[in-house]
Amino acid sequence: MSVRLNKEALEHARKLVEQGEVVRDERDDWSEHAPSTDEQNRFIEKHGWDEYSLWHLGVDPDKSEETKGRFSFPYGDFSKVHRCAVISLESRASQNDHDDIARETKRLLEQIDRD
Repeated sequence: MSVRLNKEALEHARKLVEQGEVVRDERDDWSEHAPSTDEQNRFIEKHGWDEYSLWHLGVDPDKSEETKGRFSFPYGDFSKVHRCAVISLESRASQNDHDDIARETKRLLEQIDRD
């Protein structure tokens, strides 16, 4: 698996945080707050794959471009950054040796907690 940091998504997340588009929820809330499969499909149908990719800090360039499997480490619900998602993905990125994603996610969490 060659997942790498999606720099465009990171910039998108940072801008959303700067604009106050953040849900400051608790660590374990992501399982309830994460978009469902149907919500993801509707978002893709309405906005396309490029917009969908902006909500995922991981991208695997070896996977087909227009598949959900290409994207990993979601950080929000297609309108706001969720603190619980950022915490969750930082942990998963660290456990799976995606050091660049883990490092940038930690910085994003610091930005959320600071703003």
